[in-house]
Amino acid sequence: MTQATPSPAQIRLQTVVGAGVVLLALGLAAGAVSIPSAAGYGGVGPNFLPWVISAALLICGVFIVREARTGGFRSLEAPTDAVQGHWPGFAWVSAGLLANAALITTIGFIFSCTLCFVLAVQGLRGAEGRADRRPVAWLKDVLIGIAISAPVFWTFTKFLAINLPGLTSSGWL
Repeated sequence: MTQATPSPAQIRLQTVVGAGVVLLALGLAAGAVSIPSAAGYGGVGPNFLPWVISAALLICGVFIVREARTGGFRSLEAPTDAVQGHWPGFAWVSAGLLANAALITTIGFIFSCTLCFVLAVQGLRGAEGRADRRPVAWLKDVLIGIAISAPVFWTFTKFLAINLPGLTSSGWL
């Protein structure tokens, strides 16, 4: 892993990325202002999560700008000199997103997001040249996907009282 020293042009672009994240945070905060704040079932209102996300984005954006302005992104790998993108990886990730959108009301949030995660991971690993198509790798990805999507589903449905498509009427799947 070779590290590259950023050029002044790269530092400017890195600063623009950070400023974009800050602007995104401010835009999300501006939208959160228009959401009613009446407390719901879990004691928080529907504007709680947008405020948390906008605050987190703002903090990240400020850190990105600071990092860029004090010498550029450190520990950044040197470019690979690839002449084009990795199209098979793009296809895997796209298939995951499209499958999620198509199946979320059929198989529920948890399983559709897990499928999206599994397909996206396959694409990203392939783009890095680390494709692993063994059944144990697929099983591991499925378990990680469920471990990520299930708590998100439960947080939204059980604590924030926001309806997400489920597989059963129990509210746990």
